[in-house]
Amino acid sequence: MYFKITHLKSKEILFGLSVLFFSQLGQATTFTESEIYNNATLNSLQQTITGTITDDKGVPLPGATVRVIGSNAGVTTDFDGNFSIEANTGDVLEVSFVGFQNYEVALSGQTTLNIQLETATSQLDEVVVVGYGTQTKKDLTGAVSQLSADDFKKGVNVSLDNLLQGKVAGVRVVQSSGEPGAGVDVSIRGIGSIRSGSTPLFVVDGVPLSNENVSAGSPDFGLGNSTAKNPLNFLNTSDIESITVLKDASAAAIYGARGSNGVVIITTKQGKKGDATITVDSYLSVAQVINKIDVLSASEYRDAITDPSYDHGGNTDWQDELYRDAITHNHNFSFAKKTESGNYYASLSYMNQEGIVETSGFERTTARLNAEESFFDNKRLRVKMNLTASQINENGVPNGADAGSDGQLIIHALMANPTRSVFDENGEYTNFNMNAHYNPLYLLHIYDDKTETLRVLGNIEATLRIIDGLEYKFNLGIDRSSSERNSTIYPNVTDRTPDGAYVQNNLDSQSSLMEHYLTYKFGFDQSKFEVLGGFSYQKFNFSGTNFSISNIADMGSGVAPEYNPGYSGEQSVVSGYAQENELQSYFGRVNYNLADTYLVTASIRADGSTRFGENNKYGYFPSFALGWSLDKENFLQNIEEISQLKLRASWGQTGNQEVQNKITQASYSQSAPGGYYLYDDFNLINGIVVNRTANPDLKWEVVTQFDLGLDFSLWDNKLYGSLDYYNKTTTDAILNIPSEPLSPTTTIWKNIDGEIVNKGFEFALGSQLVNTGDFSLTLDVNGATLNNEIKDLPVSELYSGSIAGPGLSGVAANIYKSGYEAGAFYMLKHLGFDADGIDIFEDFNDDGVINSNDRQIFEGALPNFTFGINTNLTYKRWDLGLAFIGQTGGYLVNNTNLALNINNLASDRNVLAEFYEAGANTQNTPQLSTLYMEKSDFLRLNNARLGYSFNVENLNWLQGVNLYLSAQNLFTITNYSGYDPLINSPRSSGGNQSIGIDYTTYPCSRSYMIGATLKL
Repeated sequence: MYFKITHLKSKEILFGLSVLFFSQLGQATTFTESEIYNNATLNSLQQTITGTITDDKGVPLPGATVRVIGSNAGVTTDFDGNFSIEANTGDVLEVSFVGFQNYEVALSGQTTLNIQLETATSQLDEVVVVGYGTQTKKDLTGAVSQLSADDFKKGVNVSLDNLLQGKVAGVRVVQSSGEPGAGVDVSIRGIGSIRSGSTPLFVVDGVPLSNENVSAGSPDFGLGNSTAKNPLNFLNTSDIESITVLKDASAAAIYGARGSNGVVIITTKQGKKGDATITVDSYLSVAQVINKIDVLSASEYRDAITDPSYDHGGNTDWQDELYRDAITHNHNFSFAKKTESGNYYASLSYMNQEGIVETSGFERTTARLNAEESFFDNKRLRVKMNLTASQINENGVPNGADAGSDGQLIIHALMANPTRSVFDENGEYTNFNMNAHYNPLYLLHIYDDKTETLRVLGNIEATLRIIDGLEYKFNLGIDRSSSERNSTIYPNVTDRTPDGAYVQNNLDSQSSLMEHYLTYKFGFDQSKFEVLGGFSYQKFNFSGTNFSISNIADMGSGVAPEYNPGYSGEQSVVSGYAQENELQSYFGRVNYNLADTYLVTASIRADGSTRFGENNKYGYFPSFALGWSLDKENFLQNIEEISQLKLRASWGQTGNQEVQNKITQASYSQSAPGGYYLYDDFNLINGIVVNRTANPDLKWEVVTQFDLGLDFSLWDNKLYGSLDYYNKTTTDAILNIPSEPLSPTTTIWKNIDGEIVNKGFEFALGSQLVNTGDFSLTLDVNGATLNNEIKDLPVSELYSGSIAGPGLSGVAANIYKSGYEAGAFYMLKHLGFDADGIDIFEDFNDDGVINSNDRQIFEGALPNFTFGINTNLTYKRWDLGLAFIGQTGGYLVNNTNLALNINNLASDRNVLAEFYEAGANTQNTPQLSTLYMEKSDFLRLNNARLGYSFNVENLNWLQGVNLYLSAQNLFTITNYSGYDPLINSPRSSGGNQSIGIDYTTYPCSRSYMIGATLKL
């Protein structure tokens, strides 16, 4: 395969040499004379050991592994559970079988063994992190999914939300852009809000994060701007121990006003039992654009045009010129140790990721320290600290959520005439001499965008055992970030900011957390109780400043404005803002367990927020759940095929407080239109104008959710999984709707009476298909259906999804209307082309005229089925992992194709090859229609990983070496003609979110990686 690698840094070469060096470890070993003598002595005591392996009920276990610890000797049991192995007196045999606890026995002369294995507790007694505590898996009553570090795919994962992709049923992860560090849209069980705010609550080591931006956004110089990056990209994914997703209201209600979109709990690594470990992990990857848009080549363009002046004599593939093979290298070092009284984990990592678009990139340095220590008698007091700090440097490009000619570097590259050249005969960038269309490589040349973000997240937990079973915990946390973005466009020959400009945006944010809570565990007879009660207070502060300078000096003249803003130019804008809000909460939960068979969970949280009106400062969010372990009942206990069978049912309410600050309060400003003439000199005095009408009754959006689930494990955990039905309904939705007559403003923020309903089925199935001594194969499959509908909307419809393109100003693609799914598409129906290539649209109202009244409502972007397939295969020292993702039933509006319409051939621009080949007439006027609506169905090999673990048994200083190859986005099967069918640009109109519009964002990439992991 051909790679256009532009450069290879020296440290990357050293990395490659180190991989080759470590790949030779363990291949040759030299023994001393005494070691040879000792081995001969042991061999003289070698004998044949035979035996039988059974389960805890005496049933033989075929395929169980019996091995001699410290050697390569190992066998598997036959169909009757029998084995035979050569071993020495003093050796230790280890017996293992999936679903059972490992068993060790020291040989002291016996030659026959009958070993009975006990059922493993890993499936039923696995500890799962929940809100403000932990539970065993068998005691869960809510819809909770937990991923461990072993479940995470090996790949170039800048942010932890990528680790969820395809792993949890009902969780959809969609990239907003392929730009390094860009935002990711995570939704759990559908879209529950019309306006922006469908992101789940993320909790890192007990600290709930704000969903506000933590990096500054860029200005718009008329050439597009990029939004703030993913607020989760500061975490080093190698530090994550587990990710838990709380999906239903029973699990999430303990987080009250922030739990309506689900909760994702991230737990970072701690020291583990055993010797201290040092882990070094490094990888090197090469990324390419995932695919190219099929526009006309230079020869095809020459055949298509009728105006010879549009042939400029060149032959350029502008996508090849813009995109590159991008290098990423990542290095992670960690130390972990568990002592009798505590544990420690420390890590340091560095990532440098080039973007596939020239000049773009993402660089991150992170450091983490987790420590826990115990004090007093029997570890009565435990003190734990989690601290992480990250420094992120980003280089951006002039590319934002706008497919119009004014806004996109990439749309300029796609529209660029392929007969033009990058450089003219003088070696200068070719000047297209066109309004609203420019040489894309020239845009990169004159544009400079750098962002530096420093973020620190930490907390201290102190847990005191007052009496046996009663614990008090105090949690104090802080999340602090500071970001500076320097954006420059130098004087240029375009009609967009031709005199140049410089803008500096600064953003500071901080949240402080203080929590107190008590947990009491007690029981009698067959009853067990766990009671939790607590108080939480969190304060959020955000502030920002920006200033700009126009008419700056030419590129290369003097000092760059980011280093010396006062060198040249004229100050044009100086502004700033500051916001503060607080959340005060009381929460409680009771868990009851009767005979490990009947389970009850009830919780409530009261949240008070400064974001809401004086009359509704507090909201109350209850939940209730039941669990029934059917496998404990007498009528099922004798069915050996059933290891676990549990029925769950839950109901609860959660809230959504993701609204703008101060929208409940009136807002005023001075304005000349509201002014008056006070004196006879006719000088106008500015008047006071009402910008926002107060609403002291505004309150949270409320999500009421019902869940019915079944957890099962069959045939000694060989087949396991869960099934869920959910119904999730949003009420009291917050919208900015038209106000009543005589109101001081035309709109007002209110809670409306309509509903947004999400319902569907989820399944997660796993199986240990094969498990022998040398070979194992596991398969995990998950899927979810989604039916979304808006009901009883008090207004006829709401619009969003502004379309970009010439003559399309004010055209919206999304509609919110009762009886349809959120963000359904609203447009003309395209029937094809007539004999002259003219567009044919359906006359929906039969009035003989095609206009906006003929628009129809079509299916929207939300897929009705999403799925993930994950399989892992091991053979001796080899391991292979494959991860597939896919979806069906959704659509996208391809705004890229709309910008590449056939009319471009009449204006010295390129066109989508499909339109030309269909015989479309160049006189067709671009109109939003189903011609640009495409299915987003796809199947993707999201990740493939092949690894090999070297034999290091004779190297006492080395615990393991694993060399691996990995590929991400290896192939995608889809009919979508854009860059990627899994895309959603976070754009809104009037506060209502856009769904499923491809605005020609920075495309995603395919990457190939080689890496090595060493454990010392």
